[in-house]
Amino acid sequence: MASIFTQILNGDLPGHFIWRDEKAIAILTISPIKPGHCLVIPVEEINHWDDVPAELAAHLMLVAQKVAKGLKAVYSPKRVGVMIAGLEVPHTHIHLIPVNELTDFDFSLQKSAAPEQLAAEAEKIRSTLKHQGCSEAECA
Repeated sequence: MASIFTQILNGDLPGHFIWRDEKAIAILTISPIKPGHCLVIPVEEINHWDDVPAELAAHLMLVAQKVAKGLKAVYSPKRVGVMIAGLEVPHTHIHLIPVNELTDFDFSLQKSAAPEQLAAEAEKIRSTLKHQGCSEAECA
């Protein structure tokens, strides 16, 4: 059975896309720790991050860096934190979280976000990424 991320990618489930290219997507999580908390996900279903081929891993990190620049512009955090937990969905994904302190990495702080709120956040991030020259945000 397709992972939840593949179902979102295929349009079978709703998702708030902020990036899409032939190898990767970035979507907002429905239970963010902080506004702007998003996931960078390979299109190919790969369960464990350490099984991701080197070329794809490099692409995912490049996407994460570009999306992080958009998050910095929108939210002005001290940092954009990166985490690969891999416990919740058997499809590799990189968490990007605008953070101001180490305690911002606490997953117990996750709260469900309303679809309207996620749509508004996604639009702000996409608009910023487009302004920064990332055409991949246009087809998200």
